Amino acid sequence: MPLTHFNDQGRARMVDVSQKPKTQRVARAAGKVLMNAQTLELVRTGGVKKGDVLAVAQVAGIMAAKRTWELVPMCHPIQLTGVDVSFSYEPDGIAVEATTRCCGETGVEMEAMTAASVACLTIYDMCKANQRDMVLTDVRLLEKDGGKSGHFVREGAEGEAAAEPAPANAPQVATVAAVSVSERKGERKHPVDAIQLVVGSGIAGDAHAGNWHRQVSLLADESVQMMRESGFPDLAAGDFAENILTRGIAVHELPVGTTLAIGPARLVVTQIGKKCHNDCEIRRKTGMCVMPTRGIFCVVTRGGTVRAGDQIRVLGQGEE
Repeated sequence: MPLTHFNDQGRARMVDVSQKPKTQRVARAAGKVLMNAQTLELVRTGGVKKGDVLAVAQVAGIMAAKRTWELVPMCHPIQLTGVDVSFSYEPDGIAVEATTRCCGETGVEMEAMTAASVACLTIYDMCKANQRDMVLTDVRLLEKDGGKSGHFVREGAEGEAAAEPAPANAPQVATVAAVSVSERKGERKHPVDAIQLVVGSGIAGDAHAGNWHRQVSLLADESVQMMRESGFPDLAAGDFAENILTRGIAVHELPVGTTLAIGPARLVVTQIGKKCHNDCEIRRKTGMCVMPTRGIFCVVTRGGTVRAGDQIRVLGQGEE
């Protein structure tokens, strides 16, 4: 793959992303601070004289993510929609994980790794009076999603189902690739950071909300990929007027009456496919639409906020 950070004179440049579509982006990165048992116990029990080590490191990581573009020369200023930094105690130190989100033209991997790195540095700074030979190690990208390059998961990344095969009787699990809304029916939807599902209505602010059987539309990104490979490589989330773009599940194969757990919300499948509107914006753009055969429609039975990265589970009878 050719490098893109060089101009025609061979000098560094910031890549122009103005023609790329906005999509939901998410990235997870990790790092670790190795320390001896005495220092680890001081952090755990609040005995470090500078104060709450992890609280300070968490704020530092969030602040660093927001200023990545000022630290890494070719990074774009990104309007982050979410940053989370978490910690776990391990026998040889403290593990750090950072998650960053945005809806934009370029990814947030550097923001996640910067957050993890600065959180680790802050832990060192808070504890250096107790131990000078701590080691910062293993800063790495665990996962990224969104954009043309699609979904990446580091092999063996902690918490990923790919690291260990699921048992045969495990519930089906997928993820939300993107969420989108539109103000009028028949229009392509535009990606947003999150959607609010309301029982008996659908998605707050969406044209299809209402007391009827097609409150929320879902489409698998795998179906959109079929269209991309058929000559429309720039298709993005919302182009087929779907509210929720899924990944990892053939939604059109789910029978009517199936209950889906999407983040905190619950939906019930009411319809598979629909009659195609030949004059809609989607069909004018592509000449065909996958929603009539591969899209599904649901009603909301439990409300809540849903965003890219949330898990989707197909619930069995009696499951909550």
